[in-house]
Amino acid sequence: MLIQLTISNFAIIGHLEIHFKPGLNILSGETGAGKSIIINAVNLILGGRASAELIRSGADEARVEALFQVPFPSPVSSLLEEIDVPFHGELLIKRHISREGRNRIMINGSMATLQMLSKLGQRMISISGQHEHQLLLKPDNHLALLDDFAGLGQERESLSSAFSAYQSLKEERDALQKEIREKEERQDLARFQREEIQKAALRSGEDASLEAEKKRMLHAEKLMEELREAYGVLYEQDHSVLSGLSQCLRRLEKSADIEERLKGIVTALDAAKAEIQESAMALRELQRGIVIDPQRLEEVEERLQLIHKMKRKYGPSIEEILQLQERLAEMVGSLDQRKGELGRLESRIEEAEKTLVSKATLLSGKRREAARRFEDSVKEELALLSLGGTRFEVQFQDPPEALKAGRAELMKKLRPEGLDRAEFMLSPNVGEELKPLSRIASGGELSRIMLAMKTILARTSSVETIVFDEVDSGIGGATAEVVGDKLRSLAAFHQILCITHLPQIASKGMTHFMVEKQVVEGRTRTVISELSHEDRVREIARLLGGKKVTQKAVAHARELLS
Repeated sequence: MLIQLTISNFAIIGHLEIHFKPGLNILSGETGAGKSIIINAVNLILGGRASAELIRSGADEARVEALFQVPFPSPVSSLLEEIDVPFHGELLIKRHISREGRNRIMINGSMATLQMLSKLGQRMISISGQHEHQLLLKPDNHLALLDDFAGLGQERESLSSAFSAYQSLKEERDALQKEIREKEERQDLARFQREEIQKAALRSGEDASLEAEKKRMLHAEKLMEELREAYGVLYEQDHSVLSGLSQCLRRLEKSADIEERLKGIVTALDAAKAEIQESAMALRELQRGIVIDPQRLEEVEERLQLIHKMKRKYGPSIEEILQLQERLAEMVGSLDQRKGELGRLESRIEEAEKTLVSKATLLSGKRREAARRFEDSVKEELALLSLGGTRFEVQFQDPPEALKAGRAELMKKLRPEGLDRAEFMLSPNVGEELKPLSRIASGGELSRIMLAMKTILARTSSVETIVFDEVDSGIGGATAEVVGDKLRSLAAFHQILCITHLPQIASKGMTHFMVEKQVVEGRTRTVISELSHEDRVREIARLLGGKKVTQKAVAHARELLS
């Protein structure tokens, strides 16, 4: 419950301090006195948009403070615990608006965000004014009102959360599919490159070996001739080196018997003879191993051409090409892994769709069941508000049979709030067809429809304070008295703040404030005062008769207040 509202330098308000009471609090006064400004200040406390234009001329900062009495336990106390705000039965909200943009929000002395304030405000005060009337005319808002009546907020929130999670999964899948497509495009090239390298069957050091072989084959004839000549000189010719050395050894061996020192020379020459003989045999084997094979030369040259081609495309050496082959293989493997992840993600999406359809169809069934009860409640309340005979119906876009469609078809229709699209239809006169509210409801009818719905929703709402601005729009006389009685009965369960110009409604108040505009020292300001009984008589008489208050108006005012 709102206990106190303090407003400083806000619009034309210099400073106001209002102490609200339980029950029905009436705010009346001349048009333009500042009543709606007070409601705007309340809206600011609930998380409404702040602007430097709201600051009073000549001031640097506007301040709005609200003191609430909060029961424990309650949704508000639970939220305060959740956001870690100290709480001892009272809640003080401060909002400061600076021209420099240094705006501040304080909740029980702790700094808070606008998001926190908005979430808290939704649980404390409900404002019904011109804005809410416009919302009532828009079918997009009707489903939420039905959910509030049926107490389906938790189911709706659960579905919305599941839908958000589902959307996140789809976004993750779309991103993964894009990644896979891009990788597949790159992998087509990678696979071709890997297969080309594999087909080449390159071996480390192969190029150097083939170059040497090619060099030998290109000079094979000359090499054979050189080897043959060397073999002949060393071994085969009549006057070969080996023949001359053998002859020399025979002579020296004979002389060694005479000269002892020749024995060492003979031994060395004998060893040289053996090495020359061995070298000659090696030359002969090399000569025999050389084959002049044009076909093999062609094969080697083709192989070297392939190796050079691979080097131009993939790297300066065979070793680096083989390393690239390993990386390409890893790339193919990583794509297979991502495809596996995509498959698992598709399975999760399928399960999420099953869960969503299950939640949505269950919620839809509850809504359709609640719609009949809601219709009866609205018609009952409208009858009490002098709209007897009015037909009211909640129309769903799709028939119940549509909920039996397949999962794919239902998913096409699914939104965060579910499968349903509903609209309130009204026929205020007997015999007329049902039409959308926007096409049929007059200002007075719309005010009473809103009041009827607020009354119905208040039965299950945890919101303690309800604000009515322009509830008297388009009504008067007996209807105004009926609306006043309804507000009074509603005030038995909720604190009500009501701005009104009608004496029939003002007279039903338990507490009555008058808002006035004064000019002091050349400045316009708004003042507010709580009226005594006699003050109320005079104010209601003014509402009855205008500026000139007659004795008849005073008598009528006393009658209304009796």
